[in-house]
Amino acid sequence: MADFLFTQDVNPEIIKSKRVAIIGYGSQGHAHALNLRDSGVDVIVGLHETSQSIAKAQEQGFTVLTTCQAVREADVIMMCTPDVPMARIYAADVAPYLREGQALLFAHGFNIRYKTISPPDFIDVAMVSPKGPGPGLRAEYLAGRGLPALFAVHQDATGNAQQIALSYAWGIGSARAGLLKTTFKEETETDLFGEQAVLCGGIPALIAAGAQTLIDAGYTPEVAYFECLHETRLIVDLLYRGGLTHMNRMISETAEWGGYLAGQRLVTDETRTEMKKILSEIQSGEFAREWIAENESGQKRMAEFRAATPELPVEKTGRELRRVIPVIDEAE
Repeated sequence: MADFLFTQDVNPEIIKSKRVAIIGYGSQGHAHALNLRDSGVDVIVGLHETSQSIAKAQEQGFTVLTTCQAVREADVIMMCTPDVPMARIYAADVAPYLREGQALLFAHGFNIRYKTISPPDFIDVAMVSPKGPGPGLRAEYLAGRGLPALFAVHQDATGNAQQIALSYAWGIGSARAGLLKTTFKEETETDLFGEQAVLCGGIPALIAAGAQTLIDAGYTPEVAYFECLHETRLIVDLLYRGGLTHMNRMISETAEWGGYLAGQRLVTDETRTEMKKILSEIQSGEFAREWIAENESGQKRMAEFRAATPELPVEKTGRELRRVIPVIDEAE
């Protein structure tokens, strides 16, 4: 069993003695900034002067500076911008203003792993990666809990890089839940694989295909939605609380037995072969190169995918159902 670190293993005074610049104020950035501030840390936000997030950060009480100004004023810089634009932002507005003794942190290892960012050797470079999206990080903090986080050190110029990372993890609330040491390589490759093969690729594709199968067979679209999408939350909650074994104890024996049989038919040797290919593409950098190229070409294929998803039958049905079911608040 891997060794986890918790609040008692961390020195909070390290991060409380430093000024932290959060670069970016999106899903991750806003949660990091708010949690750190509530933990007593001096936080500023660095954004491009045309950023649409400036007003939101200011409304929430933060001093907002241009990215280069924030870097100059900070002791610790956390990069919370999207992966691909981050390399350009770093080159233009971060790298020229770094000074000896600063710590450069990342919430995800993508740019270090694929060498689109190469920090100078006179700064600490580390990672604190909460295991969940920003809204979840904030919600868990406010509930007095936290999201577990991975941490890693890529470069230890001061001899204190790990302690700074751990103290930062305390500041965002993750030390409450547990901190696990990893590497930039391991975090990046496993994170991308989990997203693609299971969480954001496998599960949605399975939901859409399952609902479509029922609809094509003549079943009511609303019933197909309930059976293939709506109940997913209930199952995921069971998995989250106790894993596969707990889920199987909580569902009916009919569902358990059918799940064993059907699962083996759906996840076949062919499926596992494709999973290995997906992992290989991540490890080789092929996926990263494709994603960077997609961004450089204006995200044309991404736009096509985004336009197609709302037109899926399960999506159209879901939008109508959520309007009439009072217990569900439609997401913005």
